[in-house]
Amino acid sequence: MHDLAIVGAGGIAEVHAQAVQETGSRARIVAVVDPDPARAAAFARRWVVPRTYASLGDLLAVERPELVHLCTPPGTHRALAVEALAAGVNVWCEKPPALSLAALDEIAASEVAGGARFATVFQHRFGSGARRLRALTQCNALGRLMVAECRTLWYRPDSYFEPAWRGRWETEGGGPRMGHGIHQIDLLLSILGPWREVSAFAARRARPTATEDLSVALVTFPEGAVATVVNSLVSPRQASSLRFDFDFATVELHHLYGYEDDDWTVTALEGHEDEVARAWSDAGPAGVPSGHLAQLTAVLDALDAGAPPPVTSADARLTLELVAGIYASAFTVRPVRRDELMDTPYYKAMDGGGVVWTDEGEPRRGQM
Repeated sequence: MHDLAIVGAGGIAEVHAQAVQETGSRARIVAVVDPDPARAAAFARRWVVPRTYASLGDLLAVERPELVHLCTPPGTHRALAVEALAAGVNVWCEKPPALSLAALDEIAASEVAGGARFATVFQHRFGSGARRLRALTQCNALGRLMVAECRTLWYRPDSYFEPAWRGRWETEGGGPRMGHGIHQIDLLLSILGPWREVSAFAARRARPTATEDLSVALVTFPEGAVATVVNSLVSPRQASSLRFDFDFATVELHHLYGYEDDDWTVTALEGHEDEVARAWSDAGPAGVPSGHLAQLTAVLDALDAGAPPPVTSADARLTLELVAGIYASAFTVRPVRRDELMDTPYYKAMDGGGVVWTDEGEPRRGQM
C-alpha cells in the first residue's frame, strides 16, 4: 500500500481524497498539511487521516510519505515542490505546476538533485476516449491531422476573484489561459505533440483582475496542422470542447469539467465508415472517465513499476510553453515561436515582467 500525504485542505483536496479512497487498498492518506489547524482537523476527521501538520517542513521532519499531493494555491507550488523533492519525496501537483517556465525548470532540477519525481494533475489525458484518440493519432489510422479546435468557455463572477491570490500574475500566474483552459490545452498537446508557432490576442473585458479574462490563439505544428485555442471566463453558457479533423474522420469531445466515453463523437468521411468505426473500437480501453482517479491509478501503476509518474515535468513543460507563448504573442502583438521563448522575458513570468491594459481592455501594443 502506498502512503500518501495531502498538502492543503481546501476544496480540491476533497477531490484528491475521494480519488485515494476509490483506489481501495492500493493507497492511503497518512497525513494532511494545512496552516489552519481547524481546517486540517476537519479534513482529517472526514477522511480518517491519522496525523495533521501545520507545514510541509513539519511533516518531512517526522515522516516520508511516498507521494505528496500539492493542493495549494499556484503561487506556492514551486517552493513546496522543491522542498519535497529535496527530501526525496515524489510530488503530484495541481495545475498549473508553476507560475513560469523558469520555476518549472527549477522544479525539474530539484528532481535530479533529490532523486524523486514531479508530476502534474492533468487528468483529462487519462480518460479512455483520449487514450484511444492518442493511439489512433500515433499510428496514423485516421490519416493526417489537418485542423483542431480547443475551447474552454467558462463563466466566473466577480466574487470568484475575492481570494487575494486570484487574478494576480505574481500569485496565480495568469488568467483563464493559465488557470482554466490549461487542462484542455494539455489534452490538445497530448494528442498533437509539440507546437511550432503561435499568434494570439488577449483582453480584459469584464472581470476585476490584473490578468486577461479572455484570449484567442492560432497555433501551428511542425507537420502542418493548425489549431485554434479559445479561453474565456465571461461565457454564460459554459462549455469545454475539442475537435480534431483528420483525413478520414472528425473526432469531437464536448463536456464541461470532465468527460465519459459518450461525450466523444466520431464522424467518418463518406466511404470510410467501417474502417474508422473498427479503428476507434480497437484503439484501446473503454469506460474510463477522465478525472483524478484515472490519473492517480496511472501514478500508482508507475510507482509500482519504479517508473516516473505521469504527467512528468517534461510533459507539463510543453503545455506551459504554449501558455507562455500565447501570452508573449498577445502582449508583443507578433507571432512567437516555441524555440525562442527561453530568450524572452516570458520565460521568467507569464506577463513578461508587466502588462499595461488600455481603457478598452486590450494590452498596450509591443510590450516585451
